[in-house]
Amino acid sequence: MVKKNKKISLNTIAFNKKARYVYFIEQTLEAGLSLEGWEVKSLRDSKVQIKESYVILRSNEVFLYGAHISPLKSVSTHVNSNPIRTRKLLLNRLEINRIKEKINQKGATIVPLKLYWIRGRVKLEIGLAKGKKSYDKRQDNKLRDWQRDKQRALKQINYR
Repeated sequence: MVKKNKKISLNTIAFNKKARYVYFIEQTLEAGLSLEGWEVKSLRDSKVQIKESYVILRSNEVFLYGAHISPLKSVSTHVNSNPIRTRKLLLNRLEINRIKEKINQKGATIVPLKLYWIRGRVKLEIGLAKGKKSYDKRQDNKLRDWQRDKQRALKQINYR
């Protein structure tokens, strides 16, 4: 039996699967990242982890905290590489104002969802999200189990 490959685009660098489990994603936005040269080289090697990262709005600017980009061994010795440095997200003023309005609601936050390449530039998909309660997570698990069982049943019917 051949395993099916996950539908991962060649342009995708990193996913944050945990975000969709913990939050309801209401809206997504695409933001550019302000990076240094060694970080871009590490991203080309997929040496990045955004699972524990988060996005904060501070003084009318949006920043990515906690994203870990591991420096390559071939990085020059004169470059002081900080793998967990704060990175600025590149959004226009209108998008930042919309984000501000959404965040002021109770329980709303911004989470990084996916890191990917578009035309040689690194983009971060961020989601405006609200936290899920434990019963919401149980409901999602039930729905996922039901979909899996339904697919198995359809597969068995098609083989007969």
